[in-house]
Amino acid sequence: MRIVVYDAGQCDPRKCTARRLRKFGKVELVSSLRELPRGAVLLDPRAEKALSREDGEAAERRGLAALDCSWKRLEELVFPRGLVPRALPYLVAANPTHYGRPTTLSTAEALSAALFILGHREEAGEMLRPFKWGPSFLELNLRRLEEYAGAADSGEVLRIQRKFLPGEATSTSSGGT
Repeated sequence: MRIVVYDAGQCDPRKCTARRLRKFGKVELVSSLRELPRGAVLLDPRAEKALSREDGEAAERRGLAALDCSWKRLEELVFPRGLVPRALPYLVAANPTHYGRPTTLSTAEALSAALFILGHREEAGEMLRPFKWGPSFLELNLRRLEEYAGAADSGEVLRIQRKFLPGEATSTSSGGT
């Protein structure tokens, strides 16, 4: 599967997981959003649909794309047409900068999670091999990832996600998506 990362050049190069992944030959970095492959599944936290195994065929055919940019400046990005935006479900970071924080994943963690959900469990582990903390991400999130990977579609991923959200396990509210 082709894996492409848009590098906005906004992070500390010594801590940048996307650049480290390129160094190890695991991803292709691009410096323009227009260079993202048309039809690729784009990991976008603003997406309305959650990533599910239903997206596997598109990712295999067109690629998997991620963003390496500051979350504070995400709204500034304007994506070209033809990408398939998908959000990752609730997961917890294991990287040293954001350890234990929900939904604040490094690019390497996001790609690993996406690969796992899409059915590429071995590749998910390989994506994290260049990082000392890499195995911790999969350990922290294994139950979640296994359940998300078993979901047939985005709607089922969202239903599963609810039970992992803080306060949701005891809540009686059905909530929104």
